[in-house]
Amino acid sequence: MPKGIPNKRYTPEFKKLVVETMQKEKLSYRETARRFDVSSDTRIRDWERIYLTEGPEGFAIERRGRGSKSRPPKQLPKRVEEDLLAEVQRLRAENEYLKNLQALVLEDERRQHKKRW
Repeated sequence: MPKGIPNKRYTPEFKKLVVETMQKEKLSYRETARRFDVSSDTRIRDWERIYLTEGPEGFAIERRGRGSKSRPPKQLPKRVEEDLLAEVQRLRAENEYLKNLQALVLEDERRQHKKRW
């Protein structure tokens, strides 16, 4: 089997054409790979799987790299999320208040210090 260009990228239109031609003419994966000069028949099989499960739009999705094997992030209940956001806002306001208070105290101490001299 001829080797293709390593790391060659195929357009979504090309992938759609390959899969539809294969299905219409009832070609095997190997025959299809040879006919369209694709490096591997397993690549054709993957394209067919994507085409059948997601349709031609599935070819536009970038699939390179390692897939995530971890669990999906947990979704908090809406009420809990609202409570947490409210607490964050309250803490930010409190933090701002304390910063302003500290600035006032420091300014007052400087004035007291100047009066003594």
